[in-house]
Amino acid sequence: MERRVARTPAMLEMSGLLSRIVEWLVVSAVGLFGIWATIGVFKLEPIEQYVRVAWLAGVAYALIGELTGCYDVDGRFTLRTGWTRVLTAWVGCGVAMLTVAFFMKTSNDFSRGWTVFWFVSVGLALIVTRGISTLILRSMKRKGVFNQRVAIFGSGPQSDRLARYIAANTALTIDLVGCYDDHGNRSTGEACMPFRGSLQMLLADIRGGRVDQVIVAMPLPEGIDIETIVGELSMLPVLIRLAPDLSEFALAGRTMVMLGEIPLMTLFERPINGINQISKRIEDLLLGTLLLILFAPLFALVALAIKMDSPGPVFFRQDREGFNHQTFRIWKFRSMRNDTLQYDNIKQATAGDRRVTRVGRILRGSSIDELPQLINVVSGQMSLVGPRPHAPSTKVAGILFSEANRNYAARHRVKPGMTGWAQVNGWRGETDTDEKLLKRVECDLFYIEHWSIGFDLYIIIRTFAAVLFPKSAY
Repeated sequence: MERRVARTPAMLEMSGLLSRIVEWLVVSAVGLFGIWATIGVFKLEPIEQYVRVAWLAGVAYALIGELTGCYDVDGRFTLRTGWTRVLTAWVGCGVAMLTVAFFMKTSNDFSRGWTVFWFVSVGLALIVTRGISTLILRSMKRKGVFNQRVAIFGSGPQSDRLARYIAANTALTIDLVGCYDDHGNRSTGEACMPFRGSLQMLLADIRGGRVDQVIVAMPLPEGIDIETIVGELSMLPVLIRLAPDLSEFALAGRTMVMLGEIPLMTLFERPINGINQISKRIEDLLLGTLLLILFAPLFALVALAIKMDSPGPVFFRQDREGFNHQTFRIWKFRSMRNDTLQYDNIKQATAGDRRVTRVGRILRGSSIDELPQLINVVSGQMSLVGPRPHAPSTKVAGILFSEANRNYAARHRVKPGMTGWAQVNGWRGETDTDEKLLKRVECDLFYIEHWSIGFDLYIIIRTFAAVLFPKSAY
């Protein structure tokens, strides 16, 4: 008989509580230690106000960590997800603290050097702490410490599909005890093994402490009353769940919500919404504004070069499709002769295109012509990272993009970006074949489904490499 205490399902909740306490202590303790270590360096006076900030940051981080899902199960067992959420929560905490200081007019009372030191040191401490805790939890999970012992009641293909799904999904904290069936009508499949017997055997196993959760797999054999089965099981201390036939789990993984007393299944959510939408907007505003200031001297030099090279305006503005198919005007440096500019029925630039000016060829090859889109980013029409926006009239092989690929419209569920997952994977420049369009759409949809702040920063870093070594921009 296995050691019951060593593998109780409550351990999963206890690990979450422990993670919360440890990270709260890290934020507070590292902040206080930083004050002690740098009190002479930054001349921290009065010391009491810095101590209050250290304690208040611990409380703020704890609250924002809950909002960003820092302690959800997937965040505790996955390094990339965990680090992303921890950093998002800490940045949010920093922004909240700065906002409070601004409105209370106390920001000038604090040392700028200490503020930067505090923010960076606590952030690094959180990354290290989350990394260590994730490795420990994953080791414990491999030993089955967090696993619930699950029994499936029901026979037929549905129970076999459910058992097969559990066996194949290593992320689940489940040990499958076996299958039970009151009529002994086992399916020919062997996924739900071992077959342990009838409802009475299941009740006996529950009383013997061998089962933590029962999943009733539908449809049940003819003649079996589900109310009777659930009524029998409800008399015992066990979690009971119902697994309806979900068309061979085509809809598995969808979220269930309650509309009053009616359960509803969430088929699709608006991507990057709620706190994620706010986080991404903060990212765009901070980085977008910083890059605009950084590139201001370059803007002036490019503008002078364009004017000296050919007559016409410095900037080129063109209608593009953005979020929710809304049209906006994109900013670019003019790279073509003024008399060849196209605002509708767009023909994409090709290698050796005679419409491109001498300066324009340099601008397009280095992607400098795209930099004015930082204005679109700061104004909220675009994002730094996202699917690249196209003109509504852009075609591939004589067919509109929206008609050539049935999934193309799904790109408009998020704001378009200056760069994206497709671009850093080599799918930039001219889209002259169905295959290129397909690859772009696949990359864009992958980005939408897997978005995170960390993923955005990774793409931005990859973009610099792609700009330094261009392959297909004309």
